[in-house]
Amino acid sequence: MLAGAGALFALSPLALALNVPGPVVDNQWLAAHLNEVTVLDVRPSQKSFTGAPEFETDKKSGKKLIVGIGGHIDGAVPVDNKKVRVTRKIEGLELKGMIPERADFEKLARSWGATSNRPIVIVSAGIDPMDFNDAARLFWQFKVYGEDNIAVLNGGTAGWITAGKQISHAPVAPATGNWTSRSDRSAQFMATSQDVAKAQASQSDQLIDARSSSFYLGLDRSGAATTAGHIDGAKNLYTAMMSTDQHGQPATLYGSATYSDMFVMSGLNPRAASITYCNTGHQASGVWFVMTQIMGNHKVRLYDGSLHEWTHEKRPTVTARLTR
Repeated sequence: MLAGAGALFALSPLALALNVPGPVVDNQWLAAHLNEVTVLDVRPSQKSFTGAPEFETDKKSGKKLIVGIGGHIDGAVPVDNKKVRVTRKIEGLELKGMIPERADFEKLARSWGATSNRPIVIVSAGIDPMDFNDAARLFWQFKVYGEDNIAVLNGGTAGWITAGKQISHAPVAPATGNWTSRSDRSAQFMATSQDVAKAQASQSDQLIDARSSSFYLGLDRSGAATTAGHIDGAKNLYTAMMSTDQHGQPATLYGSATYSDMFVMSGLNPRAASITYCNTGHQASGVWFVMTQIMGNHKVRLYDGSLHEWTHEKRPTVTARLTR
């Protein structure tokens, strides 16, 4: 009787469910398990989803270089970047680019065909180092709402194409999935303005500004923020540094040792409790991903409202003195 029950359990869907090997998967693993996962394709524009990739030839080496993605991994579902984040009212302020509420994110995930007990692999464009933030941000939102059987594809669609893997140009209309949020882990993964102010006063968490140095210094200002500059006490590490940047090659992630040196050389402790931020919480997700998923520092939170919320709350920033 017990043996029979064990056999039934061994054949149950839960027992046979596939688990991702880690938060980052490669082309070989995805190709081997393509029919067992839900692939979510998030790229700057979905116009290229059914198009053809673009190449150029290096004049010196004759090597074929990818300069634009076209088509998609077979079965991948297009994710509209504009719907991943929403406008929400927080403490009386209407803020753009925020994580959807739990029930709303469930509906979104189901519209993409996400299914409970089936791994999710998020695929960015992979052409530009900044593309990784698209995957990292969506990954972070799934993590906030309890999903752990999830990974990103290293190199994105560009890496898949240059590896010679099969692509499709057919439109995809997914069946509605049944994905369910297992929990709300906002307190673990997300920082509020109050958390940032507390960290600033007590130095309990290091503040990491993930924008380019021109924004950090206040030489440029995003329209999302009412004032330029950075939160006092924050140190700067640009999110574009999280991926390789070679013309004609897919943007891929570095190893943990490289990131460790990168953080230390930027005056940051890669193992310390940290809060990452940017203008709207998008670029900060790349640094958050590297610290938590690759370097194993699980004391890192992302400030979802970032400078958009901070400055609209009329909190102060620090800038370089602008003289001419």
